[in-house]
Amino acid sequence: YFRGKFAMAAVSGLEPKQLWSNFAQLAEIPRPSKKEEKVLVWLQKIAEELKLEYVQDQTGNMVIKRPGSGGGEAAAPVLIQGHIDMVTESNEPFDFENKAIELVRDGDYITANGTTLGADNGIGVAAALALLQMPRSAKLPPLECLFTVDEETGLTGAKQLNGEMLSAKTMLNLDTEEWGSVYVGCAGGGDSVITVPATHETLTGEHGDFEAFSLKISGLKGGHSGIDIASGRSNAVRLAAVVIMEAVSLFGAENVLVVDIKGGNKRNAIARECTATICVRSDSETKLRELCAEKSRQFSREFGSVETGLKLELSPDSNIPSEALTATSTRALLCLLTSLPHGVIRMSPVIGDLVETSSNMAAICYDEKEKVYTLTCSTRSSVASALENVRLQIKMLAEMCGGTVSQPEAYPGWQPNLESKIVKVTSACYESLTSEKPKLLAIHAGLECGLINDRCGITETVSFGPTIHGAHSPDEKVEIATVAPFFELVVAVLGELADAR
Repeated sequence: YFRGKFAMAAVSGLEPKQLWSNFAQLAEIPRPSKKEEKVLVWLQKIAEELKLEYVQDQTGNMVIKRPGSGGGEAAAPVLIQGHIDMVTESNEPFDFENKAIELVRDGDYITANGTTLGADNGIGVAAALALLQMPRSAKLPPLECLFTVDEETGLTGAKQLNGEMLSAKTMLNLDTEEWGSVYVGCAGGGDSVITVPATHETLTGEHGDFEAFSLKISGLKGGHSGIDIASGRSNAVRLAAVVIMEAVSLFGAENVLVVDIKGGNKRNAIARECTATICVRSDSETKLRELCAEKSRQFSREFGSVETGLKLELSPDSNIPSEALTATSTRALLCLLTSLPHGVIRMSPVIGDLVETSSNMAAICYDEKEKVYTLTCSTRSSVASALENVRLQIKMLAEMCGGTVSQPEAYPGWQPNLESKIVKVTSACYESLTSEKPKLLAIHAGLECGLINDRCGITETVSFGPTIHGAHSPDEKVEIATVAPFFELVVAVLGELADAR
């Protein structure tokens, strides 16, 4: 696959030479998520040229093994891990399945010409290969270099990894984008899908004179349900439910009828919008408008510093519905929407400003065919027991309100342990190289590390890498000056581990 003319020109003269050469070659090979076959053939060829053992599982993940050397022959094996797929975004239409990425040297950065660069996680992959290509005299422990597939669209490779291919209990993950930061933990997660039967009653003359209204919450920021959950952002579904609940409480269930409510979209996003259709008696219209105006002021006081675009709108609906939810269904639905856990539940006692456990009430929609409402919740935690405790709470609340719950198996987190050997070794090596202490961080989102730790029985893990800006966009670029020290740190840590017995 490697033509190399443009790619090698972009990285000419850069150090470490072997790492940049590997990256330039990798840029020539198309590798969208789920279509990594050409890269896997390339990796196999490299392993064969180096006369190294390699093995591949049914999902496509590949492990290349290098014996210890330079005095590290008897050391415990170390897992080096990165993913080979890349996000495919471009400014103009681009055939990512057949065309090479065009590397560009732009001052202090390597970037691409109008497309994502693939430094996420191509630099990590190139570094792992550079380790395999080091001289046989290099001081290294036995290495198990794991190249996973389809990280970007669902962590598929890590989720389906055959852990029997690996024996290492210490891992260096090379998929971090902030030089100077060493990641030591991440959240696991699990969804809860609640199904609530919806019973309706027909609106007839006996119900009296009703007017229909559309209630809309919009303009919220939304965001990632893990990374942004502690930012003070609100949830549109929760706000709409609070308004309706208060209307029912003030006017009486017989005077406020809920026709429909829908809001939120993706399971891993905080709900930005929610719309409800409700009916109130004609003589309550003024009170309803006053209530909405007051709730809008309250929401602004509570969330306005963050949710600057928040809107609560009430508008007449000329189409008077023929049916509405019964009082029992309304009560069950509002109980869930105002009581399900949402937001930060516990902060980490180990890492400052890190959310340990949270839950996101992500979405609600009505299934006309099945006559049920479906509510989706996404819960995260770096502590498995805390994660399952919240999911149990969701399950019990749902069942108390007449619903049923489907909870697929959660994916594991990676609990921070600042006292672990690999964290101390990595920190010491970083400080020796830079005369500064690294930032020890964790992320409230899912990473491959948690899954691989779980599937392979890994007990010691860190994640670090060079500085990459604009990942997942055509603006992606890697800061050249951070790549050499990143690789030096990898080699230094492995040198220390080579001495361990």
